[in-house]
Amino acid sequence: MVAPGVFAAFVSELVNAAVVGADEKAALDVVVLDMRPLVDSFDALVIASGSTDRQVRAIAEEVERRVAQVLDYRPLRVEGAVEAQWIALDYGDVIVHVLDSSTRDFYDLEHLWSAATSYRPISR
Repeated sequence: MVAPGVFAAFVSELVNAAVVGADEKAALDVVVLDMRPLVDSFDALVIASGSTDRQVRAIAEEVERRVAQVLDYRPLRVEGAVEAQWIALDYGDVIVHVLDSSTRDFYDLEHLWSAATSYRPISR
């Protein structure tokens, strides 16, 4: 779970639902980046990894399912689901990136956005 009081209630619930969904499918190295001081277009990035394309797809599907179950909210756009190397779920205020490990290492989003405050939720 993300540090309480960090985001507005809806964004916090969405981030938490995404983190729980990712954890349900044993996502690796889940991190939440607070993007509010850096960009105006969204509040948070959730980044998670899977070890295979099958796991990446399963994580993304579980995040979608969990957010829909908790908030009755669907992504505005989903990209990359066919190849499943990098799936992006755009929820407007929150963007969830699920990548395979080698793609995550190559693009290194945490370094790209290193000025953002990061939170590493406690997983199982």
